[in-house]
Amino acid sequence: MERNQEIMKAKAHKPRLVLSHHAHKTVHGDNPLGRFNTWVAVKITKSVGSMWCAYVFAAIALISLPAAISSHQAIIIIGWLAQTFLQLVLLPIIIVGQNVLAAASDARAEADHETLISIHTLTSEVHTIAEQQTKMLELLAERTNL
Repeated sequence: MERNQEIMKAKAHKPRLVLSHHAHKTVHGDNPLGRFNTWVAVKITKSVGSMWCAYVFAAIALISLPAAISSHQAIIIIGWLAQTFLQLVLLPIIIVGQNVLAAASDARAEADHETLISIHTLTSEVHTIAEQQTKMLELLAERTNL
């Protein structure tokens, strides 16, 4: 009995496509405040996570480079490089990279979903044929026993 329920559940299952933007409401919730927080976070991330922002941050960081160099102190120059330039400029570049990777992941998810739908459809058809063959075999078995 339990096996039949599992089979029926499996036959009724429809693969679903889940993309990164579908998960937004799981972070802050699906209430108005949660949707607002998600909207703000996505807007800021898209703004900061652009190569244009990286260029602006690089220009801002370069403004203080002459002062760091003119100090002739290694600690100041290394501090400028690590704290000002690398952190400021790498942040948007890393976000851009993450966006590219997420888009690739979503594309793979969509392709996998299409494949799963096809496999699911074909498997359901094969299962239906197998059920019909089982019924035919049972009828033949009944007739031969008579």
